[in-house]
Amino acid sequence: MRQAGTYSGILCGGISGKTGPHLLPLARIKKIMKRSSGNGGEEVKMISGEAPIVFSKACELFIEELTRRSWIMTVQGKRRTIHKDDVASAVVATDLFDFLVNLVDGSGRVGMASGKGDEGDHDLVVHDQTMSMATRTTSLVPRN
Repeated sequence: MRQAGTYSGILCGGISGKTGPHLLPLARIKKIMKRSSGNGGEEVKMISGEAPIVFSKACELFIEELTRRSWIMTVQGKRRTIHKDDVASAVVATDLFDFLVNLVDGSGRVGMASGKGDEGDHDLVVHDQTMSMATRTTSLVPRN
């Protein structure tokens, strides 16, 4: 099978999307898709088998990209732990995440723009060094 790019590895190596390992639970994704579709007035009763798989992969890629950008901010701050300030800085610094800007207040803190939603510290500790440690740059170099 010909790969379309870096992120098309969903069907590579003989693992199909339906039986392959999923980081996000497909049943929950399907439930969210059904619940979210009711906003337009028309309720969806059935969802094809491929839709949750594709949506799961899209979510995985989104989380991976946000984590990489946050890690770059962490390295620039000469730390090894990703803080919510790093996530907020990554959101503000990246045009791709403009739809999340309303979740980050003016000080760069993650939470609701009105100042609500800042209950406690939730930090991600990086245990392995599998991510590239690019410093002083906002562009990502794809790993081979």
